[in-house]
Amino acid sequence: MITRRNFLRNSTLASALTVAQTGFAFSILHKNIKPEETLLGHGGYKYKADRGWAKISVNSNPLFNCHEMVQDSKGRLIMLGDNTHNNILIFDKSGKLLDYWGTAWPGGHGLSISKEGGEDFLWCVDCGYYQDRNGDWKSQSGQVIKTDLNGRILFTIGHPRTIGIYKDNEPFQPTETAVGPNGDIYVADGYGSDYIIQYNSKGQYIRHFGGHNNANPDHNLVNAHGVAIDYRDKNKPTLICTSREENCFKVFTLDGKFLHRIDMPGMYVCRAVPDGENMYAGVCWSKDAAGQKNDSTGFVTILDGNNKVVSNPGGNAPAYKNNLLLPTLQAPDKFFHHCHDVCVDEDKNLYICQWNANHSAPIKLTRV
Repeated sequence: MITRRNFLRNSTLASALTVAQTGFAFSILHKNIKPEETLLGHGGYKYKADRGWAKISVNSNPLFNCHEMVQDSKGRLIMLGDNTHNNILIFDKSGKLLDYWGTAWPGGHGLSISKEGGEDFLWCVDCGYYQDRNGDWKSQSGQVIKTDLNGRILFTIGHPRTIGIYKDNEPFQPTETAVGPNGDIYVADGYGSDYIIQYNSKGQYIRHFGGHNNANPDHNLVNAHGVAIDYRDKNKPTLICTSREENCFKVFTLDGKFLHRIDMPGMYVCRAVPDGENMYAGVCWSKDAAGQKNDSTGFVTILDGNNKVVSNPGGNAPAYKNNLLLPTLQAPDKFFHHCHDVCVDEDKNLYICQWNANHSAPIKLTRV
Protein backbone atom coordinates (compact mmCIF):
# COMPACT_ATOMS: atom_id res chain seq x y z
CA MET A 1 0.00 0.00 0.00
CA ILE A 2 1.29 3.42 -0.93
CA THR A 3 1.64 5.80 2.02
CA ARG A 4 2.57 9.43 2.30
CA ARG A 5 5.95 8.39 3.67
CA ASN A 6 6.60 6.74 0.32
CA PHE A 7 5.35 9.81 -1.51
CA LEU A 8 7.74 12.27 0.09
CA ARG A 9 10.80 13.04 -1.98
CA ASN A 10 13.44 15.73 -1.87
CA SER A 11 12.45 18.15 -4.54
CA THR A 12 12.84 21.76 -5.54
CA LEU A 13 9.94 23.82 -6.79
CA ALA A 14 10.56 24.96 -10.33
CA SER A 15 11.09 28.68 -10.65
CA ALA A 16 8.07 30.70 -11.73
CA LEU A 17 8.01 30.70 -15.50
CA THR A 18 6.19 32.94 -17.90
CA VAL A 19 4.97 31.94 -21.28
CA ALA A 20 7.20 33.43 -23.97
CA GLN A 21 5.07 34.15 -26.98
CA THR A 22 5.71 36.22 -30.06
CA GLY A 23 3.54 37.57 -32.81
CA PHE A 24 1.16 40.45 -33.17
CA ALA A 25 -1.96 38.22 -32.95
CA PHE A 26 -0.99 36.86 -29.57
CA SER A 27 -0.21 40.29 -28.15
CA ILE A 28 -3.60 41.60 -29.23
CA LEU A 29 -5.55 38.55 -28.00
CA HIS A 30 -3.84 38.45 -24.60
CA LYS A 31 -3.01 42.11 -24.07
CA ASN A 32 -4.38 42.00 -20.49
CA ILE A 33 -1.90 39.34 -19.33
CA LYS A 34 0.74 40.89 -17.09
CA PRO A 35 4.40 39.86 -17.46
CA GLU A 36 4.30 37.99 -14.13
CA GLU A 37 1.27 35.95 -15.23
CA THR A 38 1.23 32.74 -17.24
CA LEU A 39 -1.47 31.51 -19.60
CA LEU A 40 -2.46 27.89 -18.93
CA GLY A 41 -5.04 25.49 -20.32
CA HIS A 42 -6.56 24.37 -23.59
CA GLY A 43 -9.58 24.96 -25.82
CA GLY A 44 -12.28 26.99 -24.14
CA TYR A 45 -10.69 26.55 -20.71
CA LYS A 46 -7.69 28.87 -20.55
CA TYR A 47 -6.55 30.75 -17.46
CA LYS A 48 -4.19 33.48 -16.33
CA ALA A 49 -2.16 32.11 -13.42
CA ASP A 50 -1.26 34.33 -10.47
CA ARG A 51 1.26 32.94 -8.01
CA GLY A 52 1.02 36.05 -5.84
CA TRP A 53 -2.73 35.89 -5.26
CA ALA A 54 -2.60 35.04 -1.52
CA LYS A 55 -1.62 38.13 0.47
CA ILE A 56 0.03 36.45 3.44
CA SER A 57 3.39 36.60 5.17
CA VAL A 58 5.31 33.42 5.92
CA ASN A 59 6.33 35.02 9.22
CA SER A 60 2.81 35.62 10.51
CA ASN A 61 0.99 32.81 8.66
CA PRO A 62 3.45 30.01 7.89
CA LEU A 63 2.51 27.15 5.56
CA PHE A 64 3.69 23.59 5.16
CA ASN A 65 1.24 22.11 2.64
CA CYS A 66 -1.92 23.70 1.23
CA HIS A 67 -4.24 20.74 1.01
CA GLU A 68 -7.78 21.76 0.20
CA MET A 69 -10.06 24.77 -0.27
CA VAL A 70 -13.82 25.40 -0.30
CA GLN A 71 -16.00 28.49 -0.78
CA ASP A 72 -18.64 29.41 1.80
CA SER A 73 -22.03 31.05 1.28
CA LYS A 74 -20.50 34.52 1.71
CA GLY A 75 -18.01 33.92 -1.11
CA ARG A 76 -15.04 33.53 1.22
CA LEU A 77 -12.35 30.99 0.32
CA ILE A 78 -11.42 28.67 3.18
CA MET A 79 -8.20 26.66 3.02
CA LEU A 80 -7.02 23.77 5.21
CA GLY A 81 -3.32 23.06 5.68
CA ASP A 82 -1.12 21.14 8.08
CA ASN A 83 0.76 23.94 9.87
CA THR A 84 -0.64 24.07 13.41
CA HIS A 85 0.07 27.78 13.66
CA ASN A 86 -2.94 28.22 11.38
CA ASN A 87 -4.64 25.10 10.03
CA ILE A 88 -7.45 27.19 8.56
CA LEU A 89 -6.87 30.32 6.45
CA ILE A 90 -9.85 32.36 5.19
CA PHE A 91 -9.43 34.66 2.16
CA ASP A 92 -11.60 36.96 0.12
CA LYS A 93 -11.43 36.57 -3.65
CA SER A 94 -8.73 39.23 -3.96
CA GLY A 95 -6.43 37.07 -1.83
CA LYS A 96 -6.70 39.21 1.31
CA LEU A 97 -6.48 37.16 4.50
CA LEU A 98 -9.64 37.67 6.55
CA ASP A 99 -9.18 35.22 9.41
CA TYR A 100 -7.23 32.19 10.52
CA TRP A 101 -7.55 29.56 13.24
CA GLY A 102 -6.76 25.95 14.08
CA THR A 103 -3.77 24.67 16.05
CA ALA A 104 -4.57 20.99 16.62
CA TRP A 105 -4.30 19.17 13.28
CA PRO A 106 -0.73 18.41 12.22
CA GLY A 107 -2.15 16.10 9.56
CA GLY A 108 -4.72 18.60 8.26
CA HIS A 109 -5.68 17.19 4.87
CA GLY A 110 -9.34 17.09 3.79
CA LEU A 111 -11.89 19.92 3.82
CA SER A 112 -15.50 19.95 2.69
CA ILE A 113 -18.46 22.19 3.48
CA SER A 114 -22.15 21.53 4.10
CA LYS A 115 -25.19 23.66 4.79
CA GLU A 116 -27.75 22.94 7.50
CA GLY A 117 -30.63 25.27 8.27
CA GLY A 118 -29.01 28.07 6.30
CA GLU A 119 -25.68 27.76 8.16
CA ASP A 120 -22.35 26.56 6.76
CA PHE A 121 -20.32 23.86 8.49
CA LEU A 122 -16.84 22.55 7.82
CA TRP A 123 -15.70 18.93 7.76
CA CYS A 124 -11.98 18.87 8.52
CA VAL A 125 -9.90 15.71 8.19
CA ASP A 126 -6.63 15.08 10.01
CA CYS A 127 -5.16 12.16 8.10
CA GLY A 128 -2.71 11.23 10.86
CA TYR A 129 0.46 11.92 8.84
CA TYR A 130 2.53 14.83 10.03
CA GLN A 131 6.08 16.17 10.19
CA ASP A 132 7.78 16.55 13.54
CA ARG A 133 10.14 19.39 14.42
CA ASN A 134 13.02 17.53 12.80
CA GLY A 135 11.14 17.27 9.53
CA ASP A 136 10.59 13.50 9.86
CA TRP A 137 7.22 12.07 8.84
CA LYS A 138 5.21 10.39 11.61
CA SER A 139 1.85 8.62 11.60
CA GLN A 140 -1.02 8.07 13.98
CA SER A 141 -4.73 7.34 13.65
CA GLY A 142 -6.68 10.06 11.90
CA GLN A 143 -9.98 11.75 12.69
CA VAL A 144 -12.84 13.68 11.12
CA ILE A 145 -13.93 16.91 12.81
CA LYS A 146 -17.13 18.88 12.18
CA THR A 147 -16.86 22.60 13.05
CA ASP A 148 -18.68 25.84 12.48
CA LEU A 149 -16.95 28.58 10.48
CA ASN A 150 -15.39 30.00 13.64
CA GLY A 151 -13.69 26.73 14.54
CA ARG A 152 -16.06 25.55 17.27
CA ILE A 153 -15.93 21.74 17.28
CA LEU A 154 -19.36 20.09 17.10
CA PHE A 155 -18.36 16.43 17.00
CA THR A 156 -15.62 14.12 15.79
CA ILE A 157 -15.46 10.71 14.13
CA GLY A 158 -12.57 8.55 15.26
CA HIS A 159 -11.19 5.10 14.49
CA PRO A 160 -13.87 2.70 13.12
CA ARG A 161 -12.37 -0.01 15.33
CA THR A 162 -14.24 1.54 18.26
CA ILE A 163 -17.56 0.55 16.69
CA GLY A 164 -16.40 -2.85 15.49
CA ILE A 165 -16.13 -2.35 11.74
CA TYR A 166 -12.32 -2.42 11.55
CA LYS A 167 -9.98 -5.10 12.78
CA ASP A 168 -7.15 -4.19 15.13
CA ASN A 169 -4.62 -4.42 12.30
CA GLU A 170 -6.55 -2.20 9.87
CA PRO A 171 -5.22 1.38 9.92
CA PHE A 172 -7.50 4.41 9.79
CA GLN A 173 -5.93 7.44 8.17
CA PRO A 174 -8.77 9.32 6.46
CA THR A 175 -8.19 11.83 3.70
CA GLU A 176 -11.58 13.26 2.70
CA THR A 177 -15.29 13.60 3.46
CA ALA A 178 -18.42 14.36 1.46
CA VAL A 179 -21.91 15.12 2.73
CA GLY A 180 -24.88 13.71 0.84
CA PRO A 181 -28.24 15.34 0.08
CA ASN A 182 -29.82 13.79 3.19
CA GLY A 183 -26.90 14.72 5.45
CA ASP A 184 -25.14 11.35 5.31
CA ILE A 185 -21.39 11.61 5.80
CA TYR A 186 -18.96 9.69 3.57
CA VAL A 187 -15.42 9.29 4.88
CA ALA A 188 -12.63 8.21 2.51
CA ASP A 189 -9.95 6.24 4.35
CA GLY A 190 -7.44 7.02 1.62
CA TYR A 191 -4.17 6.56 3.53
CA GLY A 192 -5.50 3.74 5.67
CA SER A 193 -7.61 0.76 4.57
CA ASP A 194 -9.18 2.33 1.46
CA TYR A 195 -12.80 2.00 2.53
CA ILE A 196 -15.53 4.57 2.04
CA ILE A 197 -17.43 4.66 5.35
CA GLN A 198 -20.97 5.99 5.39
CA TYR A 199 -22.49 7.55 8.53
CA ASN A 200 -25.76 9.39 9.07
CA SER A 201 -25.80 13.09 9.91
CA LYS A 202 -25.31 12.31 13.61
CA GLY A 203 -22.19 10.24 12.96
CA GLN A 204 -23.89 6.86 13.36
CA TYR A 205 -22.48 4.07 11.16
CA ILE A 206 -24.50 2.86 8.16
CA ARG A 207 -22.15 0.84 5.92
CA HIS A 208 -18.71 0.74 4.33
CA PHE A 209 -17.53 -0.35 0.90
CA GLY A 210 -14.46 -0.27 -1.31
CA GLY A 211 -11.30 -1.65 0.29
CA HIS A 212 -9.15 -4.29 -1.35
CA ASN A 213 -10.82 -7.69 -1.23
CA ASN A 214 -13.91 -7.53 -3.42
CA ALA A 215 -14.64 -10.34 -5.88
CA ASN A 216 -14.97 -7.76 -8.65
CA PRO A 217 -11.74 -5.73 -8.71
CA ASP A 218 -13.61 -2.70 -10.05
CA HIS A 219 -15.25 -2.47 -6.63
CA ASN A 220 -11.84 -2.12 -4.96
CA LEU A 221 -10.20 1.22 -4.21
CA VAL A 222 -6.44 1.73 -4.17
CA ASN A 223 -5.46 4.96 -2.40
CA ALA A 224 -9.06 6.16 -1.97
CA HIS A 225 -7.80 9.72 -1.72
CA GLY A 226 -11.01 11.60 -2.46
CA VAL A 227 -14.78 11.35 -2.30
CA ALA A 228 -17.38 13.80 -3.64
CA ILE A 229 -21.10 14.00 -4.38
CA ASP A 230 -21.82 14.53 -8.08
CA TYR A 231 -25.02 16.52 -8.59
CA ARG A 232 -24.55 17.04 -12.32
CA ASP A 233 -27.53 14.72 -12.87
CA LYS A 234 -29.86 16.43 -10.40
CA ASN A 235 -32.31 13.53 -10.49
CA LYS A 236 -29.68 10.93 -9.67
CA PRO A 237 -26.70 12.16 -7.62
CA THR A 238 -23.79 9.76 -7.37
CA LEU A 239 -20.62 9.33 -5.35
CA ILE A 240 -17.29 9.86 -7.11
CA CYS A 241 -14.42 8.09 -5.35
CA THR A 242 -10.77 8.51 -6.24
CA SER A 243 -8.67 5.39 -6.77
CA ARG A 244 -5.46 7.30 -7.22
CA GLU A 245 -3.00 4.46 -7.68
CA GLU A 246 -5.24 3.08 -10.43
CA ASN A 247 -5.31 6.49 -12.18
CA CYS A 248 -9.09 6.66 -12.16
CA PHE A 249 -12.30 7.76 -10.50
CA LYS A 250 -14.87 5.14 -9.56
CA VAL A 251 -18.54 6.06 -9.44
CA PHE A 252 -20.93 4.51 -6.92
CA THR A 253 -24.55 4.98 -5.94
CA LEU A 254 -25.13 6.78 -2.66
CA ASP A 255 -25.63 3.39 -0.99
CA GLY A 256 -22.31 2.04 -2.20
CA LYS A 257 -23.13 0.09 -5.37
CA PHE A 258 -20.47 0.33 -8.08
CA LEU A 259 -21.62 1.93 -11.36
CA HIS A 260 -18.62 2.63 -13.58
CA ARG A 261 -15.09 4.03 -13.66
CA ILE A 262 -13.58 7.10 -15.31
CA ASP A 263 -10.06 6.29 -16.44
CA MET A 264 -7.48 9.07 -16.21
CA PRO A 265 -4.37 7.41 -17.67
CA GLY A 266 -1.09 8.84 -16.45
CA MET A 267 -2.81 10.98 -13.80
CA TYR A 268 -2.65 10.45 -10.04
CA VAL A 269 -5.83 12.39 -9.38
CA CYS A 270 -7.00 13.84 -6.07
CA ARG A 271 -10.67 14.45 -5.24
CA ALA A 272 -13.19 15.22 -7.95
CA VAL A 273 -14.75 18.70 -7.79
CA PRO A 274 -18.03 18.77 -9.76
CA ASP A 275 -19.17 22.28 -10.69
CA GLY A 276 -21.89 23.10 -13.19
CA GLU A 277 -21.59 20.62 -16.04
CA ASN A 278 -17.85 20.19 -15.51
CA MET A 279 -15.64 18.28 -13.12
CA TYR A 280 -12.22 19.48 -11.96
CA ALA A 281 -9.39 17.75 -10.12
CA GLY A 282 -5.85 18.32 -9.01
CA VAL A 283 -3.31 15.87 -10.41
CA CYS A 284 -0.70 15.25 -7.73
CA TRP A 285 1.67 13.36 -10.01
CA SER A 286 1.78 12.32 -13.62
CA LYS A 287 3.66 9.53 -15.31
CA ASP A 288 6.57 10.22 -17.62
CA ALA A 289 6.88 9.21 -21.25
CA ALA A 290 8.11 5.76 -20.17
CA GLY A 291 4.98 5.20 -18.08
CA GLN A 292 6.67 5.61 -14.70
CA LYS A 293 5.39 7.82 -11.87
CA ASN A 294 7.33 11.06 -12.08
CA ASP A 295 7.87 12.89 -8.82
CA SER A 296 7.74 16.68 -8.67
CA THR A 297 5.01 16.82 -11.30
CA GLY A 298 1.38 17.83 -11.30
CA PHE A 299 -1.31 19.85 -13.05
CA VAL A 300 -5.07 20.44 -13.14
CA THR A 301 -7.53 18.46 -15.24
CA ILE A 302 -11.02 19.49 -16.38
CA LEU A 303 -13.74 17.14 -17.65
CA ASP A 304 -16.99 18.05 -19.41
CA GLY A 305 -20.47 16.74 -18.73
CA ASN A 306 -19.67 13.51 -20.58
CA ASN A 307 -16.53 12.98 -18.45
CA LYS A 308 -14.28 13.78 -21.40
CA VAL A 309 -11.11 15.70 -20.55
CA VAL A 310 -11.25 19.12 -22.25
CA SER A 311 -8.30 20.96 -20.68
CA ASN A 312 -5.23 20.30 -18.56
CA PRO A 313 -3.87 23.58 -17.15
CA GLY A 314 -0.20 22.90 -16.42
CA GLY A 315 -0.34 19.63 -18.37
CA ASN A 316 -0.23 18.62 -22.01
CA ALA A 317 -3.35 19.02 -24.12
CA PRO A 318 -5.79 16.11 -23.82
CA ALA A 319 -5.62 13.65 -26.70
CA TYR A 320 -7.98 10.80 -27.57
CA LYS A 321 -7.54 7.81 -29.83
CA ASN A 322 -10.50 5.57 -30.65
CA ASN A 323 -12.46 7.48 -27.97
CA LEU A 324 -9.90 6.52 -25.30
CA LEU A 325 -7.91 9.15 -23.43
CA LEU A 326 -4.18 8.85 -23.99
CA PRO A 327 -1.78 9.19 -21.03
CA THR A 328 -1.28 12.81 -20.05
CA LEU A 329 2.03 14.27 -18.89
CA GLN A 330 2.93 17.49 -17.14
CA ALA A 331 3.69 20.30 -19.60
CA PRO A 332 7.38 21.07 -20.18
CA ASP A 333 7.26 24.42 -18.33
CA LYS A 334 6.57 22.54 -15.02
CA PHE A 335 4.43 25.37 -13.67
CA PHE A 336 2.80 23.33 -10.91
CA HIS A 337 4.17 21.05 -8.23
CA HIS A 338 1.81 18.35 -6.86
CA CYS A 339 -1.63 19.93 -7.38
CA HIS A 340 -3.76 18.70 -4.48
CA ASP A 341 -7.11 20.45 -4.86
CA VAL A 342 -9.16 22.83 -7.00
CA CYS A 343 -11.76 25.31 -5.74
CA VAL A 344 -14.11 26.86 -8.33
CA ASP A 345 -15.76 30.22 -7.69
CA GLU A 346 -18.97 31.59 -9.25
CA ASP A 347 -16.98 33.22 -12.07
CA LYS A 348 -15.35 29.87 -12.90
CA ASN A 349 -11.97 31.02 -11.68
CA LEU A 350 -9.87 28.30 -10.04
CA TYR A 351 -7.82 28.31 -6.84
CA ILE A 352 -5.13 25.63 -6.70
CA CYS A 353 -3.69 24.11 -3.53
CA GLN A 354 -0.37 22.26 -3.80
CA TRP A 355 1.30 19.65 -1.61
CA ASN A 356 5.05 19.43 -0.98
CA ALA A 357 5.59 22.61 -2.95
CA ASN A 358 8.15 24.47 -0.84
CA HIS A 359 5.50 26.04 1.42
CA SER A 360 3.86 27.90 -1.45
CA ALA A 361 0.46 29.56 -1.06
CA PRO A 362 -2.58 28.81 -3.26
CA ILE A 363 -2.43 29.96 -6.87
CA LYS A 364 -5.35 31.65 -8.62
CA LEU A 365 -6.26 30.79 -12.22
CA THR A 366 -8.48 33.47 -13.75
CA ARG A 367 -10.62 32.26 -16.66
CA VAL A 368 -10.01 34.14 -19.91
